[in-house]
Amino acid sequence: MSLLRQHLIDPEICIRCNTCEETCPIDAVTHNEDNYVVDADKCNYCMDCIAPCPTGAIDNWRLVNEPFTTEQQFEWDELPEENTEALSDSDTPDDDDEVRELLAQAHAGVRARAPDSAGKPLLNMFTRSAPARARVVGNYRITAEDTESDIRHIVLDFGATAFPVLEGQSVGILPPGQTGTGKPHKMRLYSVASPRDGERPNHNNLSLTVKRVNGGVASNFICDLNKGDEVEVVGPFGDSFLMPEHPDANIIMICTGTGSAPFRAMTERRRRKQPDANGRLVLFFGARTPKELPYFGPLSKLPDSLIHKELVFSRLPDADKEYVQHRMKARGNLLGELLGNSHTHIYICGLKGMEQGVEESLHMIAEKHGLDWPVLRDDMVRLGRYHVETY
Repeated sequence: MSLLRQHLIDPEICIRCNTCEETCPIDAVTHNEDNYVVDADKCNYCMDCIAPCPTGAIDNWRLVNEPFTTEQQFEWDELPEENTEALSDSDTPDDDDEVRELLAQAHAGVRARAPDSAGKPLLNMFTRSAPARARVVGNYRITAEDTESDIRHIVLDFGATAFPVLEGQSVGILPPGQTGTGKPHKMRLYSVASPRDGERPNHNNLSLTVKRVNGGVASNFICDLNKGDEVEVVGPFGDSFLMPEHPDANIIMICTGTGSAPFRAMTERRRRKQPDANGRLVLFFGARTPKELPYFGPLSKLPDSLIHKELVFSRLPDADKEYVQHRMKARGNLLGELLGNSHTHIYICGLKGMEQGVEESLHMIAEKHGLDWPVLRDDMVRLGRYHVETY
């Protein structure tokens, strides 16, 4: 018997963010209008695409006699079942050893790691074929009415359906209707903006931060929801971008726009459960103007004893453009002190591309404080203390 281990992408939970295709160093990942797929003739199992995937859709494997072609994968709505017939044909000790080895390799992907003190997440409890149903109990605009940036705070109530999430996890929303080709619209992923005990404590609800995108099927559907409307929800997703529970944990949060959602959840968790924690919360939050910064009012009212806030604006009148990486350099002494602390965790969330400037600033700050940033960064990643989610 000669079985092959094939790397596949789950079309049910893939959000088509293109991260895997951008990450793959040998162009083994490609896509059509429906699916992202892995070319078995090119894939060398380097695992570079595994950690950046926000949903875990990329971390799927099958033992096959003949690999599925990219054309076959383009047509899938779900992954094929495991090849149990091929496995049952393994009737010699050598074959059994081969199968065990292949299965061990198939599930040995290098995944981003959660902090040691983070809670244990529940994953994929609800799927596209069997989603949870939630009722809208709140839809609030959290940017000024006189700006083009329409960002909403959406509160969903799950009633009697248990839908447990942790700070840093995401959920998928299924927009109703079909595409021009007659297929259901793809799921869209949104970070949870409330702590684990809900937007309203001890109620079975959660909140999302959603920006209306011109022509966006899911974002316009969500932003137009009325109180009492029902939506289909998939997930939860995410097992690494999680909040450390240790009270000595310093949490550096760097974001733009709706990337603030998981940090709102983390901040609210700390405020409710650990208001006197020794660890520091430090937020670098960028937007064009104060009117376009989500949660500007409530965020401004949070006490300095709970969170150190650096609100950064790039389009203020009579002022130079400033971005989060510039403010980070200006606060180099604060960040340098925290980088040298083994309890410090770094989280970056926002528009794709922001991580380059942030990374350069961290590198410069670390060097000024006698730290080898490449070594420190790799160590933080290994220990679950450095996380990036961009879209």
